[in-house]
Amino acid sequence: MADATEKPRIDRVVFGISLGLIIAFCVVGAIFPVGVGEVGSAILSWLVADLGWIYVLAATGFVVFAFWLVLSKYGRIPLSRDNEPPEFSTSSWIAMMFSAGMGIGLIFFGVAEPIAHLTEPAPGLDVAPSSEEATRHSMAYTFFHWGLHPWAIYAVVALALAYSTFRKGRGNLISSPFQSLVRDKEVEYTWWGRFVNIWSIVATKFGGATSLGLGALQIAGGLALVTDLGGGFTEGRGSKGAAFFVIFVLVTLAIISAISGVSRGIKWLSNTNMVLAALLLLFVLIVGPTVFIFDLIPASIGAYLSNLVPMSFSVPLFGGTEWFSSWTIFYWAWWISWTPFVSTFIARISRGRTVREFVAGVLFVPTAVSALWFTVLGGAGLDLELSGADISGSGGTAQQFFTVLQNYPGYTATGIMVMILVAIFWISGADSSALVLATLSSHGAREPNKYLVALWAGLSAAVAAVLLYVGGLGALQTFTVIVAAPFVVVMVALCVALMVDLRRDPLRERRAGPVRRGNVPPTDEAITEAGQTDAGKNGEEKKQGTPAKPTAPPWAGEPPLPAGTSGTDTS
Repeated sequence: MADATEKPRIDRVVFGISLGLIIAFCVVGAIFPVGVGEVGSAILSWLVADLGWIYVLAATGFVVFAFWLVLSKYGRIPLSRDNEPPEFSTSSWIAMMFSAGMGIGLIFFGVAEPIAHLTEPAPGLDVAPSSEEATRHSMAYTFFHWGLHPWAIYAVVALALAYSTFRKGRGNLISSPFQSLVRDKEVEYTWWGRFVNIWSIVATKFGGATSLGLGALQIAGGLALVTDLGGGFTEGRGSKGAAFFVIFVLVTLAIISAISGVSRGIKWLSNTNMVLAALLLLFVLIVGPTVFIFDLIPASIGAYLSNLVPMSFSVPLFGGTEWFSSWTIFYWAWWISWTPFVSTFIARISRGRTVREFVAGVLFVPTAVSALWFTVLGGAGLDLELSGADISGSGGTAQQFFTVLQNYPGYTATGIMVMILVAIFWISGADSSALVLATLSSHGAREPNKYLVALWAGLSAAVAAVLLYVGGLGALQTFTVIVAAPFVVVMVALCVALMVDLRRDPLRERRAGPVRRGNVPPTDEAITEAGQTDAGKNGEEKKQGTPAKPTAPPWAGEPPLPAGTSGTDTS
């Protein structure tokens, strides 16, 4: 296990294999786009038909596990030393978490998804398209795809990583929590530990490429409307050319942000985006169908909660697999493929939180914000669609957000604001994922080599461009589902490893009572850097009349905080 104080070293095995796989895909996809697309479609059909139930049960299982963690006796265990305050303020923590976890998707699907479910209700629902009941179900399914399930997927993995890194003093790697299951080996150097880290990088690359591809398409679509360039930027050949140009420009900015680190570039971008998003939301709420939106809030929440259990276990038995694979399975796979990056990043910024505070914050705050976002912006789109504006037929998915804004005053300004929002989400997502990928390929170093960060940021753009070239939005969805499949098994195993660690924690709530920051009662047990307790060892020494040797706390030897930070962010 890498010492946190060492100069960041590249794990040549993990880095080399990951880099080789990604470059090979880019080369083959660029040379044989049709063949790659056909192979991907065939694999997707098999996954949805034969293994779709795994995605459904896994995602729902993570929700149940997350709720249990919030209510469990382990809730007061801190993800740090016992007297350490959070590294970032709550507002910055939420902003960075939200930008990394959802980002571009909120803009791309903010209007498009509710309208899609309105005009084409989910199979099995006995409702007429564009009816009042279809309106309720459109919001219920949108909340379902963007609410508790995705954030539970992120939360359980992020908690395992945060606990392993800040409580146990292990490396900041996806494989590190498994140390609790094989205490006589260094997991990072086992063949399966390296496989976990390699596939985490590959999954993150494709999940991230989906977000970046969606963002590039949407900026290209916005340029078509705001600049009146028309068909040159539609979702056809011209759109791809424009998207490639957008990717080139934004990845340059992402590299600049990434090498500046979390405390400066990424935090500033995330906070800026939250302000812009709030202003846009307030604008639509005021100038849009205000009464309809306020009526839609309780109706949507009620429809979501009353249908949560049926939706959580819904699997097509007699047809409807195309809708299922395009929506629910795609989303669960997207969140799972995005998990190595988002969870590692959330863990990275969550030092000092308690288990309960962490899980509740990750699970409920973004869910509430997502619900508000889709209700206001999706509600505006639904109102226009039901009034005969035909938003669903006004260009491609990437342009529907802009089409809604065209119906309100100040369209040029709001259209430009949306493109800026997407651009910042794009940059913050690309640089955050590049930072995480550099960490995963550098033995878990918290401050990896900046040139390595820049390399991964550039490769994110390359994968996004190749997927757009292979088949546009469909290819983005297809390969996301494919690469996410093996990671489902890794996530389930991480939950098991987390439980083993929590059960061994000497400061668990039933023993320690209130252990929140600096309020720790005496205990004979101490956590060693390897994640073991010394109660037995100390006891043996006492029996022999030898004074017990003090043990180093798990955070001993950790590097100082990034330059320019004081340990507690007050911004």
